[in-house]
Amino acid sequence: MRKLKKGKKFGLKRDKRKALFKIMAHHLIMNEKIKTTTQKAKALKSFMERLISKAKKGDLSSLRYLLSKLPKKSAYKLFYDIAPKYKEREGGYLRVVKLPFNRLKDNAELALIEFF
Repeated sequence: MRKLKKGKKFGLKRDKRKALFKIMAHHLIMNEKIKTTTQKAKALKSFMERLISKAKKGDLSSLRYLLSKLPKKSAYKLFYDIAPKYKEREGGYLRVVKLPFNRLKDNAELALIEFF
């Protein structure tokens, strides 16, 4: 029986969706928090949790994996600055906080995603 893949598509093709997560992850790492829609924040949390767990290993293959998924500057910041903070933590590196107001133009629910 055919099963569906996990994850939201956001009305985008695969390459545009990958680019969206890459740039959102870059901005999250550089600014430590970003404001986006609730659904994108939840999807980004899942993506980033996997990257942080990979970066915690601290070996060369993990760094190369991060460089394949993120821009160079943010990959190095994640590997050398952010991941060592979470060495003892098993998971739950990020939190998504729903904001009390919606976006004016399209009434989309907004959320703040930040490092815990």
